[in-house]
Amino acid sequence: MSCNNKPASAVGLRRLAAMVMLSVAMVGLPAHAQKARTAKNAKGAQPAEFAGELDVMHVKGNVYLIGAAGGGAHAVFQIGPDGVVVVDTQTSATSAKLIEAIRKVTPEPIRIILNTSFLPDHAGGNVPVTKVGKFIGDRGEINVASIKGHEGVLNRMSGVIGNATSPEEAWPTDVYYTGTMDLHMNGEPVILIHHPAAATEGDSVVFFRGSDVVVAGEIFTPDSYPVIQPEERGGSLQGTIDALNRIIDLAVPVMNAQGGTLVVPAYGPIADEYSVVIYRDMLTIIRDRIADLIKRGMTLEQVKAARPTLDYDGIYGTAPRGWTTSQFVEAVYRELSATTDKSSPAPATASP
Repeated sequence: MSCNNKPASAVGLRRLAAMVMLSVAMVGLPAHAQKARTAKNAKGAQPAEFAGELDVMHVKGNVYLIGAAGGGAHAVFQIGPDGVVVVDTQTSATSAKLIEAIRKVTPEPIRIILNTSFLPDHAGGNVPVTKVGKFIGDRGEINVASIKGHEGVLNRMSGVIGNATSPEEAWPTDVYYTGTMDLHMNGEPVILIHHPAAATEGDSVVFFRGSDVVVAGEIFTPDSYPVIQPEERGGSLQGTIDALNRIIDLAVPVMNAQGGTLVVPAYGPIADEYSVVIYRDMLTIIRDRIADLIKRGMTLEQVKAARPTLDYDGIYGTAPRGWTTSQFVEAVYRELSATTDKSSPAPATASP
């Protein structure tokens, strides 16, 4: 029996806290991974090298998770007779351990790298990982893995947009500029879905349709408020909410919005649809609160003093990667100030 009803936006704090504690109890990050992540300073500096082990766990079907460590986000890989598909390569410091972790599960060659984002937490290990891969193309097998991603990833990594440049060997070799890119690997469809102006302008969600696993990347960070940096990343709060709604549409729960499709975030525990709804609702509620305060003519400092995130700060305000609650509120304020008509009614609290 399946129930596809989406929970309402008015979620009590007790229910929220219970959900988070249950998720952490079910799928917690290993202690050394937590230690490596919190070792970064407020500016997000990463350790020069990572000497620890990368923990691997089976997610579902053909899909495995490599836990976030050494400054990198979660990596995911799919295995089977066609070879290995890697979603995000973490950082250059963890790349050797990432390759070693994959080899412990399968001897099959790495064929394809999928980048959900240009951010170094996700694409920093592209060069060493692609060099150990083998891709089968129209002209036969070549001794590198193919790197695929949205053109927004290529634009940022190549320096066409912004200042974040990467070595040419790290750039995607196969880009898409429409809404989706799809391929078939290891007996199942693998679909990349672009979400403009979410965490960045080049975000892709990766959907392993047969295994029923969604890799959300930086769009979904349930251990913190999302990083909203339009100039540095090209992202937005509304784009993030829209992308979360799309993930919710993809997810099919077993019952009461729980179980079923599993969603892998950039950081934190593996989730199901209900967990994504909780996060989406939190962002929607905070958005509407700040929009209302702007309509009342409040300045940024007055909005911060009103503490529109107060009842969520205990869960999302811990700034594990140096992104503070104050920075989040300021980013939302500036985004909404540019779009809010103070004479119009406040937006509805509920989101699709």
